[in-house]
Amino acid sequence: MRLQYLGSTLIELWDLLDTPPVEQKRFEHATSLISSSVYEVLRPGSLGLDIIEQVEVEVQCLNMLKASKMKELVFKRQNELEEIYRGVHIDVNSDAARQILINLIESDNVDLPNLLSSMDGQIAKAKQEALSRKDILDKVDKWKHASEEEKWLDDYEKDENRYSAGRGVHKNLKRAEKARSLVSKLPSLVENLTAKVKAWEVEKGIPFLYDKTSLLNMLEEYTVLRQAREDEKRRSREQKRLQEQFAAEQEALFGSRPKKPLGQSNAMVGTPTGRRISTPAGKHAVSGLKERRETGRANNVIPLNFVALPKEDPMSRGN
Repeated sequence: MRLQYLGSTLIELWDLLDTPPVEQKRFEHATSLISSSVYEVLRPGSLGLDIIEQVEVEVQCLNMLKASKMKELVFKRQNELEEIYRGVHIDVNSDAARQILINLIESDNVDLPNLLSSMDGQIAKAKQEALSRKDILDKVDKWKHASEEEKWLDDYEKDENRYSAGRGVHKNLKRAEKARSLVSKLPSLVENLTAKVKAWEVEKGIPFLYDKTSLLNMLEEYTVLRQAREDEKRRSREQKRLQEQFAAEQEALFGSRPKKPLGQSNAMVGTPTGRRISTPAGKHAVSGLKERRETGRANNVIPLNFVALPKEDPMSRGN
């Protein structure tokens, strides 16, 4: 019967579109006939042309609404699917996937309820895949955090002023202590993570990709670079040790450099105070002074046959 078909379609559309019960109540007389026998439908008052027309108009309106609603539901499912994949670092070509869905919906060659059902299956599969990756991804997060702390610790230990008094010094000391603990566990963490990734790939038969990059390749590259850094640190420490050893040997061989007495001027080192500075002019002055002294001495020498005569009295001269 036409009315029974329309009633079944109404119920299907109501369920799909989450139509409120208040709106469904207007067509209870039509949907109530779905399970009725032909005799009940054909009895007087049960079937009327106006009732059939009302139900047909409602079905047409719901079908138009269904097309719009189905697009919304399909893209809602697609968003959920992409969110699951992004959360576990699986790359998804969102633009291409959405364009395929748009083409399917606009072609009218697809059963939208079946499409929704198919997408629900994809979502369930994505959740299972995400669960299988969870243990590995948790360890990847720990590895990345420890690697960042390792880099910070390298920069921190190169800072010659890291122990200088200042703001944040105590905080950095505590962070450095924790970072050293994390860094010491890095080799075993990477080894364990690598083993888990290999086991996962053997089980699934596909490479474990982390944002489009092979996680095994990432781990191998990190291991090589870390070994290179460790070798460089070792060479630097050895070079510093040799330089210190050479300096110690030189000090033992030649002695330590004498230190200047406290308070002594650089300009007067080794020069006693109060002593005349020897210059050519100074030498001539001293020589002239010496000659005058010698001449004076010669004039004052008394001959051996010298006899002192008494001085004449002025009074005797007058006589």
